[in-house]
Amino acid sequence: MTYDRLVCANCAAPVNEGRCPVCRANRQRLQQEGPFGGLNPVALLTLLLLLVAAVALLAHQTA
Repeated sequence: MTYDRLVCANCAAPVNEGRCPVCRANRQRLQQEGPFGGLNPVALLTLLLLLVAAVALLAHQTA
């Protein structure tokens, strides 16, 4: 999830504006997450299974 749609429970402003210390802390935390930080575990598992299936298919074709 991107922080541009989040609303702060402390000041009721968008988190990306960083109006209060809570907004600024959450904005910084969300920016530090890696490229897969926003994905839920089911999406990550699906990507992993697709990668394993692709590698197995390529290994089978070259054998």
